[in-house]
Amino acid sequence: MDRPLDGKIKRRKKIITYSSIGIVVLTIIAFFIFRDNSSKLNVESDKITIEEVKKDIFQDYISVIGTVEPLQTVYLDATEGGRVEEIFIREGTMVKKDDVIMRLSNDNLLLEISNYEAEVARAINDLKTMRVNLENQQISNKTQMVDLYYDLLKLERDYKNNKNLVKEKYISETEFQLSKENYERTKKHYELLSKKNMQDSLSIDARIEASEGSVESMQRNMAIIRNRLNKLSIQAPVNGELASLNPELGQVIGYGTRIGTINILDAYKEKAEIDEHYIARVKLKLKSFCDFDGTEFMATITKIYPEVKEGKFSVDMEFAGKIPQDMRIGQTSRIRLELGASDTAILVARGGFYQSTGGQWIYVVDKANNMAIKRNIKIGRQNPVYYEIIEGLAPGEKVITSGYDNFGNVDKLVLR
Repeated sequence: MDRPLDGKIKRRKKIITYSSIGIVVLTIIAFFIFRDNSSKLNVESDKITIEEVKKDIFQDYISVIGTVEPLQTVYLDATEGGRVEEIFIREGTMVKKDDVIMRLSNDNLLLEISNYEAEVARAINDLKTMRVNLENQQISNKTQMVDLYYDLLKLERDYKNNKNLVKEKYISETEFQLSKENYERTKKHYELLSKKNMQDSLSIDARIEASEGSVESMQRNMAIIRNRLNKLSIQAPVNGELASLNPELGQVIGYGTRIGTINILDAYKEKAEIDEHYIARVKLKLKSFCDFDGTEFMATITKIYPEVKEGKFSVDMEFAGKIPQDMRIGQTSRIRLELGASDTAILVARGGFYQSTGGQWIYVVDKANNMAIKRNIKIGRQNPVYYEIIEGLAPGEKVITSGYDNFGNVDKLVLR
């Protein structure tokens, strides 16, 4: 009776043993299948910044720094070269139109004017001489015409008398023909001389008119050349502030040299540099608000400079309405430039995470605040305070917005 009982006990022990081994094997297999393979990093909670995702009004603007400039600047360029002899007004001084700022000297210009004056005087004398000669020629022609006219009258009278005498046989036919030929020859000579004198008269008038025109042109040029002497005195073309003056005493400057600038202080503008990231969104007439001592003044963009330098482009903004009191050229102010209308959006506070992720992902904190998990997101617009979240986050969730430089590329952060 004892042997069968021992057999059952042995079989029961084997079943228990095999079952235990199977459970252990299944447990190990399940561990490898369902274990968390993601990388983790322990992080001190007090060394990171956690912000809550919220749904609120997104104000589409950027913040830039503007510099006060005069609305209009007039450049002073040398319209005549020379040596700086005197400087009457220094930069920073208010000037009125036609005030003499400096005086130049130019000996070559004086010599050029003297030579041209001699040429003009010579041309005037030549014109007077030509008039006298042409008048004498006209008088000689008229005298010759008078003599020939009276000769013609005498020959005509002789011809007519001989015509009657030859009929009465008082003179010979030969004598009559001779008087006729003399008359006709002199008549033709008189007609040719009359035509020649008329042509000479027209030619003389044309020559005198051309010479007079040449002299008048030289006299006008002389006035222009003399006016170059006036340009040796550099005058203010407008009322304003002499902002800069470059030359020094004794310096020789050439034609076209930039001497200085005059700021017209009737109106001002703000000039700002903007990151090229916004170049497609910045348009003319966009509104901006310039902060001066805590008070905002509205301005609009009136000019966009197309050139991009060092990743930035420039714009001019003119004040609309009230202008800040006691503004100074070169003064700076913070400007809020509105790029579009405000509307409701899902927002995340700006932070250093963007520099590490490019805005493509972020660490989202779980509800227990024990762990932050990496999640892909999509960012739209941004302003100096918030990023607009298009995909990946919901209002009420918490995210880490501080920099990720020390986290590497781990999937989860264990918060302590």
